[in-house]
Amino acid sequence: MEFTESQVQRYARHILLKEVGGTGQEKLLNAKVLMIGAGGLGSPVALYLAAAGIGTIGIIDDDAVDLSNLQRQILHDTQSVGQPKVESAKNTIARINPDVNVVTHHKRVTANNALELFADYDIIADGSDNFETRFLVNDASYFAKKTLVSAAILRFDGQIATFKAHEAGDHPCYRCLYREPPPPGQIPTCSEAGVLGALCGVMGSLQATEILKEILGIGESLSGSLLICDGLNATFRKVGLKRDPECPLCSNAATIKDLSDHG
Repeated sequence: MEFTESQVQRYARHILLKEVGGTGQEKLLNAKVLMIGAGGLGSPVALYLAAAGIGTIGIIDDDAVDLSNLQRQILHDTQSVGQPKVESAKNTIARINPDVNVVTHHKRVTANNALELFADYDIIADGSDNFETRFLVNDASYFAKKTLVSAAILRFDGQIATFKAHEAGDHPCYRCLYREPPPPGQIPTCSEAGVLGALCGVMGSLQATEILKEILGIGESLSGSLLICDGLNATFRKVGLKRDPECPLCSNAATIKDLSDHG
């Protein structure tokens, strides 16, 4: 494709990178990424993907902006309080890069709509805040044959991994790491236990980086690894993940309905 003069200026620092160049920037402009959630993680992910020139960014979230969100959810501001998060996100992205096509889905992702939603995108970015959604998104990504970049945060801790068990090779899925959701109430949510707002920026930026790497096909994928961040002690730890031969998802012919019915 031929870049416009404004695109050459906007993406100049990408094009200068030999790992990206004009060919890589074209891949980004043609890419479609679906963000699950427009909150603490979805905010930095969406901002950096928009700035990078991702052609289409889908955002699914059924919530409205609340004043308590603004400590960490930088897609939104005080004027956005009360608006649907997807609309607030769309307005913010338009101010950053008006060339990005933002597709809003003001709803929750469910077992009934996940496969249809995921079909239109290349990569799924999970920034959800509950285990039920994380497991559903993992399962749907596997059946839809989509690469999933998933991150999670709580208090001062964060973790991130890439899952593409649909591909050949030793690529684990989220259920290879955590077989089933924990019992309700066992692990508190951010609304119950709190979260350092700036940590969302750290983990969301890492998530955006991994998404861009997957689209560009550069560097070492986080598939097969879990990156753990201890924000209080400023440490990162990377541990290896293996495909579980007894995984209820990627080792057999389970259906998304089977798994959603049983957690």
